[in-house]
Amino acid sequence: MTVTLDDIDVMCVVAPDGPSGAPEAFHALEAPLKSLKGRRFYGTYLAGEYRACVAIETGDDPVALGLATWTIPGGKFEKRKLTDWQSRLPDIGATFIAMAREFDADESRPSVEYYRSSREVVLLLPVNQPGRG
Repeated sequence: MTVTLDDIDVMCVVAPDGPSGAPEAFHALEAPLKSLKGRRFYGTYLAGEYRACVAIETGDDPVALGLATWTIPGGKFEKRKLTDWQSRLPDIGATFIAMAREFDADESRPSVEYYRSSREVVLLLPVNQPGRG
């Protein structure tokens, strides 16, 4: 299913070792937050770099929290859902690889993991717009 997303302003932590460093990056991202409830968490991957991200909410002070800011670029994405993702971590990368074989991936934008819940992750592969090279 193709979806169009707006840009998402986030606070983020770059994982030290690409996707294998994701748990460490998410721990560093979550630690300074007062609460995780209601927060929207994302993981992004582009050119070997993985970022753990949380959407910026009104009242957030990234500088005081010691977190970097960034914008996840919007646009068109192909979407897949994985349930029970915590027990299926290798399936996240495998699903993105399969999607990239099926669709015209836009390699200038990151692949995005949107953690809807502790049970469900939405995988978003950036795709080229029709008519774009």
